[in-house]
Amino acid sequence: MQPDQTRVRDDAETVLRAEGITKRIGGRLILDDCSLAVKRGELMVLIGPSGAGKSTLLQCIDCLVRPDSGSIWLENRLLDQTDKKALCSFRAQVGMIFQDFNLFDHLTAEENVAIALRKVRGMNRREARERALDELARVGLARRALLYPAQLSGGQKQRVAIARALAMDPKAMLLDEPTSALDPELVGEVLSVIRDLARGGMTMIMATHQMDFARALANEILFMEQGRIIERGSPSELLAEDCSSRTRDFCGRILEAGA
Repeated sequence: MQPDQTRVRDDAETVLRAEGITKRIGGRLILDDCSLAVKRGELMVLIGPSGAGKSTLLQCIDCLVRPDSGSIWLENRLLDQTDKKALCSFRAQVGMIFQDFNLFDHLTAEENVAIALRKVRGMNRREARERALDELARVGLARRALLYPAQLSGGQKQRVAIARALAMDPKAMLLDEPTSALDPELVGEVLSVIRDLARGGMTMIMATHQMDFARALANEILFMEQGRIIERGSPSELLAEDCSSRTRDFCGRILEAGA
């Protein structure tokens, strides 16, 4: 069985869609005409070798890196990538989780979550603090609210970053290999939070090398190589025993390396 390599789904339930995303950096083609669409409540997983373009694609979707060409849609509304106000509104509705946490070292966990609520949403300090504490409790960090990033483990830092994104009530979340900077024993605590979000209906696009996680929870897997999406389909389609997909071959090599 061969997977469908070109299908991009789109309907009224599509939350986030990118079409024809192309990006060159230093004259090198990093992304080559990449398109995707994730529906409400679904988890889309991007996999592929290092340098395939997964992180750049997520950053282009969030316009942290401006694509050379292509369009981005949130709930069927085209994003004007040249409009700063529109970009700020878009980013407030699409949470971004990075590999290296991106926390403010001089702020406590609670303050890291609350700052955007005050600066972007205009909440007063009491309201922002209450919401921050609620989100920290949601990711299992109620007792760590007053600690600074230097006092937290890598897994705890990443959970603070997730709480910060959740506090903005995002319509979708982008997760760029959120466990890649963690020691192996800390990976599970972050994946557990993401698993709860997926089961709770959060719309997510996640780049990861956690194959068992992707197989169990992904609605759709996109395999990237050399800046292109070369395969897409459900885990059952791409990872079936009788499937000769590039995705299945790559996943097999990852699992063998971790054995």
